[in-house]
Amino acid sequence: MWLNSSTAPFLLTGFPGLERAHCWISIPFFIVYASVILGNGSLLFLIRDDRSLHEPMYYFLAMLAVTDLGVTLTTMPTVMGVLWLNHREISHESCFSQAYFIHTLSVMESGVLLAMAYDRFVAICNPLRYTSILTDSRVIKIGIVVVMRAFLSIIPLVLRLQWFPYCHSHILSHTFCLHQDVIKLACADITFNRIYPVVLVSLTGFLDSVIILFSYILILKTVMNIASGEERAKALNTCVSHVCCVLVFYVTVIGLTLIHRFGKHVPHVVHITMSYVYFLFPPLMNPIIYSVKTKQIQNGILRIFSLHRAIA
Repeated sequence: MWLNSSTAPFLLTGFPGLERAHCWISIPFFIVYASVILGNGSLLFLIRDDRSLHEPMYYFLAMLAVTDLGVTLTTMPTVMGVLWLNHREISHESCFSQAYFIHTLSVMESGVLLAMAYDRFVAICNPLRYTSILTDSRVIKIGIVVVMRAFLSIIPLVLRLQWFPYCHSHILSHTFCLHQDVIKLACADITFNRIYPVVLVSLTGFLDSVIILFSYILILKTVMNIASGEERAKALNTCVSHVCCVLVFYVTVIGLTLIHRFGKHVPHVVHITMSYVYFLFPPLMNPIIYSVKTKQIQNGILRIFSLHRAIA
């Protein structure tokens, strides 16, 4: 532990009290990380390689896969470093950079899910104009807006971390750096860094979720007006994968928020576990959901396997 030192490195923390079991704990973590990389990497390869998937829906899915890979590759080095090598030290610059990308990618994921909701809204509520509304250039513009909103919105938070002196304990509570974790160690006025995240969450995550909900209310209204029951089921089926991904993302967000807000008497290991669930569960589940629920993805996977068998 370092006291009264603003330059001393931060110390990451694994699972307190379970340090001897870190090697065993690392096994499921490694399996999950490998599955996330394999699943999302395969999805990206499939979308790039299969011309039948060169549509707005799958372009947005590719953005989601890139975001999930980004979260995984941002947290993986320090998580596995602590669990495998007990390498706990991290410099201020590395810590702030990691925090920046973690929070940026979280905002970006919310934005991508919103863009995907817009895609489904146009496809079902205005199908005749779908291709003229969601042109390649418009999809690119939507992607740029999603990325820029995420990257620019987090800058004020992380930039201020560079200016603060850190004279408390330099021990962080996770195996990766989070803004809310680092800010507790600062010996300065952190009012802005407490208020800004609340405003940011309200204007991004909360607003995004409300718009997504409203879009699906309009989608359901449109679907209920379709005379054929078979056509109604077909229209709703195109939304199932996206709805599942939205639920996976926002349920983990709500769970983590509730634990941090009301779980003061909950064991610390539960707080830590919920943080890992938040960062690992959506990237793990998203490619599985789309592989199981989307026929075009299934057909693409089968084509790849049949091609490999033919070559072999």
